[in-house]
Amino acid sequence: MQQTRRDRNSKTPSPCATKHLNLIYHVDFDRHVLKGKVALTVEVLEDKFSSLTLDSKDLKIFKVSANGQAAQFALGTKHKFKGSPLEITLPFELSRGQHVIVEIEYETSPSATALQWLTPKQTAGKKHPYLFSQCQATHCRTMVPCQDTPSVKHTYYAQVSVPRELVALMSALRDGQEPDPSDSSRVIYRFRQPVSMPSYLIAIVVGALESREIGPRSRVWSEKECVDEAAFEFSETETMLKTAESLAGPYVWSQYDVLVLPPSFPYGGMENPCLTFVTPTVLAGDRSLAGVIAHEISHSWTGNLVTNRTWEHFWLNEGHTVYIERMIARCMESEQLRQFKGIGGWKELQESVKQFGANNVLTNLVPNMHEVDTDEAFSLVPYEKGFALLYHLEELMGGPEVFMGFVKSYIQLFAYGSVTTEEWKNYLFTYFKDKVDILNKVDWNGWMHTPGMPPVKPQYDTTMADACTALCQRWVKAKEEDLASFTEADVKKLNSPQLIEFMALLLQEPFLLSHVKKMQEVYQLNSVKNAEVRFRWLRICVKAHWEEAVPLALKMATEQGRMKFTRPLFNDEAVKTFKEHRGALHPVTAMLVAKDLKIDG
Repeated sequence: MQQTRRDRNSKTPSPCATKHLNLIYHVDFDRHVLKGKVALTVEVLEDKFSSLTLDSKDLKIFKVSANGQAAQFALGTKHKFKGSPLEITLPFELSRGQHVIVEIEYETSPSATALQWLTPKQTAGKKHPYLFSQCQATHCRTMVPCQDTPSVKHTYYAQVSVPRELVALMSALRDGQEPDPSDSSRVIYRFRQPVSMPSYLIAIVVGALESREIGPRSRVWSEKECVDEAAFEFSETETMLKTAESLAGPYVWSQYDVLVLPPSFPYGGMENPCLTFVTPTVLAGDRSLAGVIAHEISHSWTGNLVTNRTWEHFWLNEGHTVYIERMIARCMESEQLRQFKGIGGWKELQESVKQFGANNVLTNLVPNMHEVDTDEAFSLVPYEKGFALLYHLEELMGGPEVFMGFVKSYIQLFAYGSVTTEEWKNYLFTYFKDKVDILNKVDWNGWMHTPGMPPVKPQYDTTMADACTALCQRWVKAKEEDLASFTEADVKKLNSPQLIEFMALLLQEPFLLSHVKKMQEVYQLNSVKNAEVRFRWLRICVKAHWEEAVPLALKMATEQGRMKFTRPLFNDEAVKTFKEHRGALHPVTAMLVAKDLKIDG
């Protein structure tokens, strides 16, 4: 799309900017399409303006009008992942500062990458179909023709018609419902999003959903089969929101609801405004995965309120979000836990760099994304290299309170807008003007534009990590005759993040089958519900060639679709199974797993 080309080089901005979007959807579960009508309120940014280009991908466009007059349109050449630009010629000329309302009637494709249509058997309830969307990074264009770039922010209003036994939700405030006047078997749900946001945060879900109140501004939504479990799991949401507000400033989105999706959702969570999407793998029954919610809550400031201007600067979203998420852990638990999470993050970064290759430019903190599909570039690098840089700067600038002061000030300055790494860095130098000599000594090129691990390894407190290492070493060094010395008490002393780390350490060691069997006998790990623990435990079993674990591993790889778990489990065990289960996976997950396993089409 011409906008993206232009705003990559921000000196020539796009000639127009969407200010508001009015959406009308008819959700068709039989044909797997959304029949849509969108009205975009567009502000003109240059004189003699008479045509505009929107992003679209696999959309059927029926009709376009501008201020109520018919407008000519054409779909440009299809790009392999960007789709086909929708080129609209206005029946009049506009000048800078004027607004035009462009109305488009269209329909999505059954293969739209933003949408996943689930059959009743793919849901918990098994009775009704289900639809959910995932637009980040550039999939919104498969759901609505728009300026699909994070540099453009707008408000939106929506009306969604669905079968009346189902409920629709969006990344917005609920604005009532009414029977569909054109079909008595359907109901229309209305939504309004009064805060400007980028297109990738537009989200929709339709299913047999129920909700429970979990706080003064929060409800949890899911199918009735797991709504009570979810309400328990997320009972600390308000405390977390208040903690985040004390760190980053007021929460501007009014409502903070959580939606627990069916198992095929490809990510851990998605920070859709007013309605965080989370995978059911976070329902561990022990509130241990508060980290996922802390992360998505933190995005309400970094990502949603202050947004990366292009995807090259994704680390500004994710690095700061991980930083705030770990500050929440520090406030609610302890500084030791924050340090422990820092160590874990560094290890995950090492693994990610190894996977991409230490010379791969996609491991740069600020990669060149020209002609790169954002889905294929997705990794932990922006999260953990980003966090490591911020933590390094925290150490240099005078500690967590001092540096969080900068982060809060940065959020206030760039709120409701978008930002580049250069702007962030300039503000860092302005804020810490008395410490510029220290900042000048930072190896900025090494951090930002060099592949591989960062130039500096932060020093973390290892207290919590040492307990994991000690238990791991006891197992690794144990002879047959030592196995009797292990008891259930060994793991009872560890908290959830420590148990995960213990498993991660074991996974790196050569481990005898006899020891694995003994560990199951003493710790009963096969019955652990926590997905992060279970995922690593099953990989340990498969690696030690324990036949009994193979079906359990495949069951986990196919029963949920979270890429973090599915991709390594399929790698360990499995081209055949993947081919059998491919249809049930989210298209992005399926594409990446096929890539991992080197399977075409």
